[in-house]
Amino acid sequence: MTIQSNPAPGNGSPPRREAPGRPPVRGVNAAPVLVKVPPPFSVRFSQFFWIISFTVGAFTLVYFFVIREDLLPLIAERAEKVTAGRGEATYESAADIIFWVVFALMIGVLLVQITLMVSFMSRRPHVRWWQLATLCLQVLLVLLSPEWVALGERGESIPPLLAAQAALVLLALFSSIMPRAIRWTARKHDVRRGPESPAGADF
Repeated sequence: MTIQSNPAPGNGSPPRREAPGRPPVRGVNAAPVLVKVPPPFSVRFSQFFWIISFTVGAFTLVYFFVIREDLLPLIAERAEKVTAGRGEATYESAADIIFWVVFALMIGVLLVQITLMVSFMSRRPHVRWWQLATLCLQVLLVLLSPEWVALGERGESIPPLLAAQAALVLLALFSSIMPRAIRWTARKHDVRRGPESPAGADF
């Protein structure tokens, strides 16, 4: 029984060829793929402040409605001081109108802010400017409420509640303009361009 060995190179036999490398399954120039990545900390912090402001706003609305019967005579008395010489029914109607106008404005601002927060989390453009506009309306409410609706002992709690809600909105807006939050909004979509590009590299 004889054992045949492969001839070594240089003895007249052709050299051995290495097997070609296996091509990669995913190329470097692969198409981008949409991925779901958690937002940066500043965006989540802004969302947290918005939710707390909504809670304070809802509590203020409920409290404002509960003390309505106590506020209406005081609002009518304030209206009488501004324009005297009219009937009592006129002042009662004016007080009712003032109350419901302020109440509707508070509800409207709250609902708009909820809608804008959803748009912000969806990375809609220019949302921060609209949120800033709602903050200006809240500041106006804080300044005018002591003159018209925040009257009496029970009404004294309205301005601090409105101010607390506006302060939380200000903190939410401040968190939303941090550099990472700005980049997150400008990017609009999170994509993965290749196997070596981590989805959350910018976070």
